[in-house]
Amino acid sequence: MESNATEDLMWSQGMDLSSNDARRMLNKVKDFQEEMKNCSAVDALPFSIQLPCVGIHKPTWERKSVHEWRAEILLSLWTLAQDVQSARTLSQPGCRLTLLERLEHNINNYLLVVKLLHIEGEQVGHQAEGCQGQRSTDLGLVLKNFGLLLTGKLEWLIAEMENGC
Repeated sequence: MESNATEDLMWSQGMDLSSNDARRMLNKVKDFQEEMKNCSAVDALPFSIQLPCVGIHKPTWERKSVHEWRAEILLSLWTLAQDVQSARTLSQPGCRLTLLERLEHNINNYLLVVKLLHIEGEQVGHQAEGCQGQRSTDLGLVLKNFGLLLTGKLEWLIAEMENGC
């Protein structure tokens, strides 16, 4: 738990998300996938989780502003965090519960970081287009899609911000 507290402190102090090392440190998906291998109780979750929409249709995505990208990523992270919390509250003590707690914590860290991103000319209350991803009780699929959200849409947003948009 000490590493989570250290992580929280670093992110709350505004650690630079444009740093590859910082993003690698925050991304715990591979750690969670390794933990899953050692825990047979995680295969089927007690609650169906809406998977984040991770596909990018390049022409459509490029027509959106960075404000819309950010809002879409925030909505995906928020929905995922809510569903993971629901699955966690329905889980019995053990490795599945611990893994879901850590996953929820990691998602909430990303929520905080993406909320703190400063985008020039941003207007408060920008609405995201909702994407209705499929639902799944397969934690492996949830982790895979969370990882794809981070390495896909979030990476595109950061790259675009680094390019001065």
